[in-house]
Amino acid sequence: MQYPVKQRAFGLAILVLSGLQLMVVLDGTVVIFALPRLQQEMGMSSAGGAWTVTSYGLTFAGLMLLGGRLGDAFGRKRMLIVGVGLFTFASLLCGLAQNEAMLLAARAVQGAGAAVAAPTAFALVATTFAPGKARNQAIAIVGSMVGIGSVGGLVVGGALTELSWRWIFLINVPIGALIILGAWYRLSDTEHHRSSLDVRGALLGTVACASIVFGATEGPQLGWTSPAIIGALVAGVVLLVVFVVVERRVEDPLLPWSLFDSRDRVATFLLIFLAGGVLGAMTFFVAQFLQNVLGYSPLVAGVGSIPFTVGIGVGSALASKAALMVAPRWLLAGAAVVLAAGLLFGSTLDRDVQYAPTLLPLLIVIGLGVGMAMVLAPLCVLVGVPQSNIGPLSAVGQMFMNLATPVFIGLLTPIAASRTLSLGGRTGKAADMNSAEIDALGSGYTLALFVCAIIALVAGVIALTLRFTPPQLAQAQHAQEAAQQG
Repeated sequence: MQYPVKQRAFGLAILVLSGLQLMVVLDGTVVIFALPRLQQEMGMSSAGGAWTVTSYGLTFAGLMLLGGRLGDAFGRKRMLIVGVGLFTFASLLCGLAQNEAMLLAARAVQGAGAAVAAPTAFALVATTFAPGKARNQAIAIVGSMVGIGSVGGLVVGGALTELSWRWIFLINVPIGALIILGAWYRLSDTEHHRSSLDVRGALLGTVACASIVFGATEGPQLGWTSPAIIGALVAGVVLLVVFVVVERRVEDPLLPWSLFDSRDRVATFLLIFLAGGVLGAMTFFVAQFLQNVLGYSPLVAGVGSIPFTVGIGVGSALASKAALMVAPRWLLAGAAVVLAAGLLFGSTLDRDVQYAPTLLPLLIVIGLGVGMAMVLAPLCVLVGVPQSNIGPLSAVGQMFMNLATPVFIGLLTPIAASRTLSLGGRTGKAADMNSAEIDALGSGYTLALFVCAIIALVAGVIALTLRFTPPQLAQAQHAQEAAQQG
C-alpha cells in the first residue's frame, strides 16, 4: 500500500481530515445555543426548535452505518467529497432559509451529508498515514477535534449568533469548500469493492424513528387524538417491526445480529443510548434555560457552559485510570449517581439562581458523570471480541449515541411544553413573556432535567448487571488501539 504521507502526520491531509471532524462536531454544538435567537426571529414554536436539532440528528445517526458502507463500495475519498459537498450545500440552504419548513428540510440534508462524510474521514486516517508514529499522531489530532469542537462550538456559536443565527450555518460554506479542494488534491482514494448496500434497512430505521419522534413532539400541539399523531406513532412502531424482520433476512445487514449475542453487550448498548439521550437532552434544555429564563446572551451562555466540557475531560481522565482497578459496573453506576444527583438539583433551580456559587460547580459535577460514562461504556462494548469486529461494534455504538439525542429531545420537548402550558405559560418568544410566564417556561425546562435524572438512575441500575472485569476492559482498550493503528 502506498501512503501519501510516509512519516509525517502534519500537512494538508491532516488539515482536511481534522477540519472535517471539527466542522461536524461544531455544527452539533453551535445550533443549540443559537436556538432561542433563531426561534425568536423565525417565529418557531418549541416543537419547531426541537426539530432543528432532531431533523439533523435523525438523518446523521440513521444513515451513518450506510455512509460507512458507501465509502467501502465507491471509494472513501470520493464519498468524503460527496458527503462534504452535500453538507456544505445544505448549510448554505440553512443560512438562507426563509421559513421553518425550508430550514428543517435543509437540516435533514445536512445530517445526511455528515453521515456520509464522517465515517469515511476516520477510515481515511488509516489509509493515508503510514503505520507507527505518523498514524498515531494523525489519530490523536483527529480525535482531539471532538474536545476542541465541543468547547469551541460553545464560544463560536455564541459569538456568531450575536451577529446573526444564519452565520452558524454560512460559516460552513467556505470551510466545506476548502475541505473539498484539499481532499481532491491531497488525499488518495482507497481500493473499493461493490458490495450489497442495505439501503432499505437504513431508510426503514430512519423513517421509523422520525415518525415516532414526530408523533411525540407534535402531540401536545395537534392533540394526541389527532389522526396525524396517531397515524405517525402507529406507522413508526410498524416500521420498526418491519425493520427488524428485514434485517434478519438481509444477507449483509447494517445491524448484524451476531453483534447482539452477548447479554452484557446488549445492556451496554442500552447504556450508551440512555447516556447519549441524557447528554443531548440536558444540553438542549440547559441552553434554553440559560437564555430564555436567566436572560443570558448566546455568547455568555456558551462561555458559561465551558466548565461542563472541562468536567467531561476530567471525568474521562479519571475513568481511564480507574477502569484498570475497579469493575466497570461500579464506576458506571457511580457516574450515573453523580449525574442523577446533579440533574435532580438542577431540576429545582429557578430564574433567581446565580452562576458563580451554584451553576458553575453544578456544571462541573454533571460533566464529571458524563465524562466517566462516555469513556467506559464504549470500551465495554468491545470486551471479548476479535479485532475484526471492533470497527463495526464501535460504529454501532456511535450510531446509538447519536440517535439518542434527537429521540430524547423529541420525547422530552412535549413534556416540558405541557408543564409550561399547565402553569399558564406560553412556548413562544421569551422576550414577550411576563415574569409568571417565564417562571412557567423555566418549570418546563427543569421538569425535563428531572426526567433526565430518573433516566440516569435507570442507566445506573442497568450498569450494575454488567459482569466485565478491569483486566477485560484493559484488554479491550489495547485491542481498540491496535485496530486504530492498523
